Amino acid sequence: MPVPKRKTSAARRDRRRSHDAVTPPNLVACPTCHQMRPPHQVCPYCGSYDGREVVTIKEKKEKKSPVPLGL
Repeated sequence: MPVPKRKTSAARRDRRRSHDAVTPPNLVACPTCHQMRPPHQVCPYCGSYDGREVVTIKEKKEKKSPVPLGL
């Protein structure tokens, strides 16, 4: 197997990794419900896009609380 002749310097290693940084997602405020959402996508909270409702969002069911521990 081929083996590197010299150790890769920290500067060369770090230059190679310069594009590996994680960037935060770009979010914009929905004009209808004012929740943060990705741009150019239907709002996951109200289902609107471009000022009109495109998707109907179902109401989330509330979870039942677990059985009390005293029983």
